[in-house]
Amino acid sequence: MQILQTLLISFLATSIALPEEGLASPSGTELRELVVSHTDEKGILQLYRMKEDGSDRRQLSRSRRGCRMPACSPDGTKLIYVQQVDDSLSLWISGLDGRNARALVDEGMNLLPSWLPDSRHIVWMKARPGKDPSRDSQIHLMNTETGESRRLFSDPEQLKFSNAMPVVSPKGDMIAFVSNRSGEMRIWVSALDGSKARLVSPPKVDFHKVIKAPIEQKVPAWSPDGKWIAHWEGVEMVHMSKFTGVPNPQRDRLISETFHVWVVGSDGENRRKIGRGDDPTWSPDGFVTRAFPDPKRGGPKIMIGTKSGEEELPIVPGRRNWGRFTWLPNRAEKSESVQDNADQANPPADLKAK
Repeated sequence: MQILQTLLISFLATSIALPEEGLASPSGTELRELVVSHTDEKGILQLYRMKEDGSDRRQLSRSRRGCRMPACSPDGTKLIYVQQVDDSLSLWISGLDGRNARALVDEGMNLLPSWLPDSRHIVWMKARPGKDPSRDSQIHLMNTETGESRRLFSDPEQLKFSNAMPVVSPKGDMIAFVSNRSGEMRIWVSALDGSKARLVSPPKVDFHKVIKAPIEQKVPAWSPDGKWIAHWEGVEMVHMSKFTGVPNPQRDRLISETFHVWVVGSDGENRRKIGRGDDPTWSPDGFVTRAFPDPKRGGPKIMIGTKSGEEELPIVPGRRNWGRFTWLPNRAEKSESVQDNADQANPPADLKAK
């Protein structure tokens, strides 16, 4: 049990983020909705639906061990998330109200599920236990209606390496993921079947000479228009005292200072640093969101870029931990662009709904 909890730290921890202007114009003043994983009064991660100002909060899950990493389907009707059951991290699906919840994958370490545009298929990483699960993972694909699943990539050369943290482009024709096929963990983009894979955001420096550890990249996230990919870059947390067992506060501080969010064009062009931070996501109107520890709040502080600067998303109560969040699609998205993307998407024939 302690091993499982330790492994989750590297997926749920955050660091300091600095303000930066977003890449698109924000929508109107209507409050949008999210589903957030944060701890309840007993310290167990649960799912809550709320508005972006933290109002109208409704608890969706009553898990005994915790629910995290929620992802809302593009059509805004279903949730996929990770729930701890015994010693497994299982994949679950439910309605947007949390009802009719059922397990899709019971056994193993299943992390970071993500939807295809058709709101039927999902991808996720299935990992083997270790200090850094992303280093021993493969991407899997499932039809949530039939339960059929398989590895997404089939090329034996690709499967020699770890492939993790998958996110499918809004049109469903490309996938961004993390792989060590070039050495350290880097952001790759390929066709959905893994063909035509290419590096999209190579760092200028591969190794931090002072810390004496490699620079890595993780947590890719597509912008809603599919033109940009945000990702984390820095020295991985497994080099910190919490994981090495050797107290070294100064080194820990240096490591945390390497954590930055970058944005790059999906074609690999126009790479730029957004600011210090971790776990980037995109709001429905195209702004990068980041989170960082706030000692005054006793938990994470989540910020969102806007045209006029950054604003706080007060979606996690003070003195609480969190396990990521997902935006609900805008009404306009559900009725127009999401349907267009679903129509254009072409899931693998062997897993299409029957």
